[in-house]
This record gives sequence, structure tokens and C-alpha cells, in this order.
Amino acid sequence: MNASASRAAVPVAFEAAAPAALADGRVRANVLHATTSIRAKRAAVVADVPDWVELRAAGAAIRASALARLEELLVALESSVVAAGGAVHWAADAAQANEIVTRLVVSTGAREVVKVKSLTTDEIGLNDALTAAGIAPLETDLAEWVVQLAGERPSHLLVPALHRNRSDIAVLLRETLGEPGLPDDPPALTAAARRYLRSAFLRAGVAISGANFAVAETGTVCVVESEGNGRMCTTLPDTLITVMGIEKVIPEWRDLGVLLQLLPRSSTGERMNPYTSLWTGVREGDGPSTFHLVLLDAGRARALSDPVGRPALRCIRCSACVNVCPVYRQTGGHAYPTVYAGPIGAILQPQLDGEVGVSASLPYASSLCGACADVCPVGIDIPRILVHERAKLVARARPGVEGRALRALGRSFSSIERYERAQRLARTLQRPFLRRGRLRWLPGPLAAWGRSRTLPGIPSETFREWWESRERRP
Repeated sequence: MNASASRAAVPVAFEAAAPAALADGRVRANVLHATTSIRAKRAAVVADVPDWVELRAAGAAIRASALARLEELLVALESSVVAAGGAVHWAADAAQANEIVTRLVVSTGAREVVKVKSLTTDEIGLNDALTAAGIAPLETDLAEWVVQLAGERPSHLLVPALHRNRSDIAVLLRETLGEPGLPDDPPALTAAARRYLRSAFLRAGVAISGANFAVAETGTVCVVESEGNGRMCTTLPDTLITVMGIEKVIPEWRDLGVLLQLLPRSSTGERMNPYTSLWTGVREGDGPSTFHLVLLDAGRARALSDPVGRPALRCIRCSACVNVCPVYRQTGGHAYPTVYAGPIGAILQPQLDGEVGVSASLPYASSLCGACADVCPVGIDIPRILVHERAKLVARARPGVEGRALRALGRSFSSIERYERAQRLARTLQRPFLRRGRLRWLPGPLAAWGRSRTLPGIPSETFREWWESRERRP
């Protein structure tokens, strides 16, 4: 069984991948069923909180304050982690982060690592980097493990195997675990996974995690999860390596009291996560004896410098915006060329990439309906940032035929003389295409534009001309 199957694939822009995703009725049905269920659970537990609006405002204020003081808080976090016996490493980009983590694992002599579900390590392609160095990464979150066995990319921020149903998973596990009689009963599938993963937990010397939050005041790192695999990874191995985006830092311990109410309700539809793991450095005889925290920039500082786009960094990765997005619910996550799918991916990933590459067009993968902003637990105005990102693309793009035509119109409209000359010229040029006062078709690059529109022809005289002729009448 190839438990370290690579997720590497040539990324395809959303607009190129979406048609195939829309044509896959089975995946669409799976995605629709799962997101509908999660939305209903979220609505029920949010309704339990009488001060939900105030709680959201507090969460937004905490995250905004952290971003405003980011440099200060990161320095404080480093100091707190080191004081608690940990080590801190700074990574400017994905390549540097992968090099740091690989070097740390190699230094232990380990040839296998167990992993807690982490979008950040997916973002930097850590599994592929470890595999290239001869180290086998093993995902221990059940859905992440299923996706890894299948050699696929996750299709959802929270539920990576959302595109698969239990029958699909049963077929996969029968083949990879060598258990042909395994039923498609969820408890049986979970038990099969537990039998396989438990031995990996017990033999692993190194674990790798992401982080939901890190507290600058104390140096405490927080991971929330639902299965207990994260707890096994953060307590059993001798060495623990955490890869964290620099935006995940929060100022004080008490801030967790707000964010840990918002996150589970918005993500899994639970009042609290079944497992919330918190650790501060190392402690003799209790958990790992070595702890490394890798702080990743990878475009985050660039996003921070944009006052309109900056709120995207508040994101706590709850996936509430993904579950309500009408675009995501039709295409699923594999249509997106990046780890961060849905509305948050459409505003975050282009900023991380500098609005270049296959993620650049993601801001257009939206109807701008505003549902994402309504459910965001930390008050990110996603539609506003989507429009802002679209404007950046337009400003950077070389004008096409339409752009050049609009510029020519602008010059014509800026002068009454040029405007009237253009009118007279257009009357002459339109004659071959005019039928009963309507332009029925247009030539060349305008043909496709004209097919969807019925345009009135340019009148034989302007209002000004008509008025002047009327005044001249005896």
C-alpha cells in the first residue's frame, strides 16, 4: 500500500476545470448532500448563542488587532516558545519551509512521520518534499488518509474527502488494506482505519502538525480536531514539528475563549471540538521532548500590505463560506487549482501568489451573492475583496479587443466634435449589417458578443440634428 501517494499534479485554472466538475453528477450529489448537512448543523448551534453577533464582532476585533500588531506579536511568540524549551524557525516561502522541516526530520534519523491534518502543509507541498527526501509522510486524519491513499487532493477545507461517499471509501480500503470483505458501514470502516493507524502512532518518532492558533503571550500552540488522531500525534512521538502561517498568532490566552466558541460552531456544527490540544514548549516526561515551530510567510506579508485585501488573513479556516457558496456547491473542490477552495480561496490564494499563475482568476469564481460574508465568523467582507481582486487583475491586464474598443469610445465621447464624427461614420459602416432597423449580426471578434444581443441601429439623425431641422422649418 502506498500510504505516501503524491498529490502533485499540474494545476489547471478554475475556468478550465469547472466544466468537467459540473459534468460529474455523482460528485456533485456528494458535495451537495454533505454541505447541506453541515449548514443545517451550523445553523442549529449558532441559534443557541444569544450573543452570536457580538461574539463574531469580538472574534473579528481579535483577529484584526493581531494583524495590526503582527510583527510585534511574532517576536513575542518566538520569545515565549524559546523560553518554554521550543525552537522557532522562520520560512520566507514554501521551499524554505520544506527544507527546514525535511532537515529537522532527517536529523532525527526517522524515515516516517505521522501528520495531523494541516492545510498549511498542503499549501507548501510538504508531503512531496518529504517523499523526495526518502521520508514517508502518513496522514492520520481519517478523511486526509483516504485522500492520500487515493492519490487525490483534498476537496474541502474541513472535510477533505467530501467528494467521496462511504461506498467509494469501502472499495478503496478493501483494495489498499487487503480486506475484501470490509463492509461499507461507517463503524467498520473507522475500525479498519484505527487498526492501521494505531500501529503507526506507536512506532512514530516524529509528528508534524499545523496550528489553528498560537498565543504570543504564552507560546501556546492550539490544534482542534474531532477524531483524536491529532492528540496522538502531539503527545506520543519524541519530536513534534508545527508549521504555521504567521497570520495564526493571537495576542493573549483569553482570546482563545472567543475563537474556540466561533470555530467549532462554524466548521463542524458543534458547540465545542471533541479534541482541543494545547501545548507550550516541552516538559520533561510529558509529551515530545523536542518541539519546533516553523513560521511561514509565503506571501502573507504581501497580503498584509494591502489594506483592502488584508482582512482575508483573519480567516480561521472554518469553511463556513465554502459550505454556503453556490459556485463551490456545484463544482466541488477539485475544480479549484489550490488548497484553499471556495470563497476564502478566491480571495486568499491570489494574494499569496501575487495575483499570478492559475490562482489569479479565482476571484471570478463567484456570483457575489454575499452568503459567504453573512456566515463568516470573523466578519470578513469577502465580496468586497473579490471585487478588489478583480480590479487588480483588470488593471494589470493588457487590453483586448473589447478594452481597446472601450478606450476608443472614451476618446470619442470626450469631445462633441469627435462624437459627432464617430456617429456619422458608424451610420455608414452599419449598413451591411442592418435589418429592419436592427443590427442582426456583427463582424469579426464582435460576432460572439452580438449573437446574444439584439441591438438597435444608429438612427439616421441625432436628436440635435432633428431639433435643428425642426427649428429651420417655416
